[in-house]
Amino acid sequence: MGGFVTSAVARVQTALGAALRARVAGDDAQQRAAVIWDSPGRRWFTPQDPVWRVHADAAMFPGGVCALLLQMLHPMAMAGVAGHSGYKGDPWGRLQRTSSYLAATTFGTVEHAEETIAHVRGIHERVRGKDALGRPYHASDPHLLMWVHVAEIASFLRAYQAFSGSPLTPAEADTYVAQAGVAAGLLGVLDPPTSVTGLEAVLAAYRPELQATPEAREAARFLLAEPPLPVSARPGYWAIAAGGVSLLEPWGREMLRLPRSPLLARSVLRPLGRASAGTVRWAMAGVDREAS
Repeated sequence: MGGFVTSAVARVQTALGAALRARVAGDDAQQRAAVIWDSPGRRWFTPQDPVWRVHADAAMFPGGVCALLLQMLHPMAMAGVAGHSGYKGDPWGRLQRTSSYLAATTFGTVEHAEETIAHVRGIHERVRGKDALGRPYHASDPHLLMWVHVAEIASFLRAYQAFSGSPLTPAEADTYVAQAGVAAGLLGVLDPPTSVTGLEAVLAAYRPELQATPEAREAARFLLAEPPLPVSARPGYWAIAAGGVSLLEPWGREMLRLPRSPLLARSVLRPLGRASAGTVRWAMAGVDREAS
């Protein structure tokens, strides 16, 4: 009986992990993973590096939600998402492209990482328009690229520190920021921050530019309240999203009209995020076991 239960649990674990991987990385995730992980060649980072540890952890799930919410508070970044990403018609496609970029630039060979960066730079050259305030934007603008970069890595770092169970030391956190800046610099970010102090300073400098436009609030509703998922999958997703919301500063939650009580974030949202990251970590371990 014990063996049957163990086998049944293992099957559930593997099935859940495979479903998560397909959502995040696409139906061809296994083939693309083989290219990233199995190709011989020099890599920028090793499994011991902070950037590898952060980007490989399940805390990236709530961290990714936080990053999207924070990024959309810049009207130009939000306009680019609304006008060019097709996030409503193909929300998982956008997530999968981001996932592939992070995987290639963190875990892939230098050659693969540089090819991926060049491909994204080419896309950025074509993404332009006007934001909700009528100001022209261009996705390759270094100032806009910097905002997207710092909002992203700040969110990933906060999530890892909160939900991984093995937070980075201050020195390791500084190293993470510097290592995450390697790909960002090649993508077009000028002088990306190389320490947590520098990261926080850049984030603070962007505060006067941030605004919750109607497009941003609509995107937040879509991301949090109306996810494109079956009803049965929504509670698990909402737990992940709760973790992401808890990582936002109170002023960010207020701008997006999300719960801003520190007590609620600390006592309800953050535990949900921690539990969801643990579940994702468990499920992905089943996929890793099958692959080996």
